[in-house]
Amino acid sequence: MRIDRLLCYLRFARTRSAAHKLVDEGHIRRNGERVTRCSRDIIEGDILTLPLGKSVKLVEIVALPERRGPPREAQACYRELDPNG
Repeated sequence: MRIDRLLCYLRFARTRSAAHKLVDEGHIRRNGERVTRCSRDIIEGDILTLPLGKSVKLVEIVALPERRGPPREAQACYRELDPNG
């Protein structure tokens, strides 16, 4: 699944164009490597580093969502990792 679509489906970005902007600005990392293209595919098991507001979230993709559903459905598709532990 494309990273811009995934970020939108998982509700880390309000729209796909907002997700596209995050990727274009070089703020997203996949498995420690900077993502520079929105066409980059994400698979289950990938670890994403996401700057959200004034904090940074580290999440592991557990499942790929089929749609942009309610927040609980989105949260079931990833697991937050503690960057300090």
